[in-house]
Amino acid sequence: MISSGVLATYVAVALGLMVIPGPATLLTLAKSISGGRRAGMATGLGIALGDLVHTAMATFGLSTLLAASALAFEIVKYAGVLYLIYLGLKAFAEKGDSLDLPAVQASRPAGAFRQGLFTELLNPKTALFFLAFLPQFIHPENGSAVVQFALLGIIFVGLSIGVTSLLALGAGTIGTWLRRNRAIGRWQGKVIGTIYMTLGVRLALQQQ
Repeated sequence: MISSGVLATYVAVALGLMVIPGPATLLTLAKSISGGRRAGMATGLGIALGDLVHTAMATFGLSTLLAASALAFEIVKYAGVLYLIYLGLKAFAEKGDSLDLPAVQASRPAGAFRQGLFTELLNPKTALFFLAFLPQFIHPENGSAVVQFALLGIIFVGLSIGVTSLLALGAGTIGTWLRRNRAIGRWQGKVIGTIYMTLGVRLALQQQ
């Protein structure tokens, strides 16, 4: 079973990445403002389902790899560490711009759900992120890799639903705050980059 310390780190990092304005966050806010809370919550559910699919694909592929070769799985984990550090350096180096909500058309909850789902599902960067992120918290000595992957995936999706639901409920207030603080985009990349690099370095040192 995954230790409480690993779970706490996982939850903290996942929440940190979710609450910082990113594509999923901004899409949920935009849909909530244009179509109401129900549309925003439906968007968040679609995003969460997309994350669930990515988790399932990562679980199937990486658990199979672990069963075939522990060495190959370790190589994937180290590759994931390097990828996280790369994402961190890239985000940290990018020049921040003013943060704006994406322009979206008002839509019913069903349409908002589909847009959230396909936006997340068809994003190759999301797939790569899950392949790099999830293995860092998997330890074969803690039991079934499939169970560990499934648990982490369920936790991630649950957190995603919770965060996007809160965003939908508070969209008006949050949207107004973002408009008044457009310069947040200038440090957004720095914060995300720091999280990625800290996670990558910590995991790399932990595995030595």
